[in-house]
Amino acid sequence: MSNFQKNIFDKLKNSANIDPEEVHKVANSLKHADFSDEQTVHHLVRHLAKMANKPLTKEQEIQIVNSITKSNIPTDMQSLNNLFK
Repeated sequence: MSNFQKNIFDKLKNSANIDPEEVHKVANSLKHADFSDEQTVHHLVRHLAKMANKPLTKEQEIQIVNSITKSNIPTDMQSLNNLFK
């Protein structure tokens, strides 16, 4: 693991209390994920929100899922942050 990767995982663990092993598991599960399948994306969004201990309303979850399944994925951090507000 590079220093860059280690720094990212350390930051996740310290600031968001996310276990780096969980990040690896999720990343590996996404390799062959079908992001046009709403059920798959709903499951992923719920899992990531739970990992980050960030509760989402049903409306927020639907908005995020719709953005991903319609390929309206945010291209910058500000847009991504707006989805989670």
